[in-house]
Amino acid sequence: MRSTFVLAACLAAVSAPRLGAADLDAAVRAELPSLEALYKRLHQNPELSYQEKETSARIASELKDAGFEVTTGVGGFGVVGVMKNGPGPTVMVRTDLDALPVIEKTGRPYASTVRTRDSAGKDVGVMHACGHDMHMTSFVGAARALAKLKDGWSGTLVMIGQPAEERGGGAVAMLKDGLFRRFPKPDYAIALHASAGLEAGSIGYRQGPVLANVDTIDITIRGVGGHGAWPHATKDPIVIASQVVLALQTIVSRELDPLDSAVVTVGSIHGGSKHNIISDQVDLQLTVRSYSDESRKQILDAIRRITVNTARAAGVPADREPVVRIDESEFTPATYNTASLVDRLVPSWKNLLGGEKVVEVQPVMGGEDFSQFGRTDDKIPICLFWLGTIDSERIAAAKAGTPLPALHSPEYWPAIHPSIETGVKATSTAVMELLRK
Repeated sequence: MRSTFVLAACLAAVSAPRLGAADLDAAVRAELPSLEALYKRLHQNPELSYQEKETSARIASELKDAGFEVTTGVGGFGVVGVMKNGPGPTVMVRTDLDALPVIEKTGRPYASTVRTRDSAGKDVGVMHACGHDMHMTSFVGAARALAKLKDGWSGTLVMIGQPAEERGGGAVAMLKDGLFRRFPKPDYAIALHASAGLEAGSIGYRQGPVLANVDTIDITIRGVGGHGAWPHATKDPIVIASQVVLALQTIVSRELDPLDSAVVTVGSIHGGSKHNIISDQVDLQLTVRSYSDESRKQILDAIRRITVNTARAAGVPADREPVVRIDESEFTPATYNTASLVDRLVPSWKNLLGGEKVVEVQPVMGGEDFSQFGRTDDKIPICLFWLGTIDSERIAAAKAGTPLPALHSPEYWPAIHPSIETGVKATSTAVMELLRK
């Protein structure tokens, strides 16, 4: 009985078609015109976090058309597409859906002119300044290609469109809504992210730390207001806030191990209303970046300690001490790529693109809630890789001293080609490697 089974398995393996780069190239090439049109449509119709209604519907429609079983409304506007294709592991591919409150200044003929109301009711411009439109286009292209190439892989493919990445809450919302309970639980999870510094046609990878912990902090410095001519009768919150801003810079330089990277940035300070009035309140907004849970705790504790004790030293009454608020709903933990998964994917990428186009990169202080998918009790191996999006002319200009716009800049734009081709092929190749027959 066993010998019959082994023989049958061997015959199946021999007869199974061996799909290679040429098959993938042909599948992708056939889709390029419609993918370019999709990219421009997504770029011209961006939606903010938690408002991705139309974007979600379009991604759901694309997955259905490719043959996936699709569920919408997962964790808000989240989309889950499942394609079962015989026995084997389960691979999850994720794209993000949301855009940023940025007024586009790229001058592209397909630039976004969208304006909307943000969660605070403020009128804002909206732009895909972080490349999520390129993420979605690559995602859809991979879904189409992998559906066409089903004879070349075996297992289950789960493709998810995740809302609210820019606000740090979308991944957790989908997990809480049963992503790993209601749908096949992945054995691996992968995602790509546009790079504003890598040349289009290349990808970047790294084992271990890729992106940082990100905390959003609001501090209210409260004082005792009064007339600018009688400062002795006040407790000036602007002076206290100024001291706090400078003192916070010593956390990284004097409290952390010099080999432990971190950032404490005060991005906003608002207080006062007139030249001769000492206000009674100043508001600070901070972003804090770190890599380890231990460093994060040390930094957050130090921020509270420095802020409160600076106010106490100035004689602020106990009932007017500062208020430090850490927005846990927008916290994103550091992204750590699983070394064994990276080691498995890199050779396939090098075989696809050529070794010079697959570049090992350094970790950055940006943040991504894709990390949440690897932090559940399941400890699923994850890999986020970088997709080069800058054409060779701009790369050459950058080497000559012309700075490239960063992600989130109103002037950032990805080269449509070969970014789409590379994103689709790199994603598809990763899936086919993990679901090899």
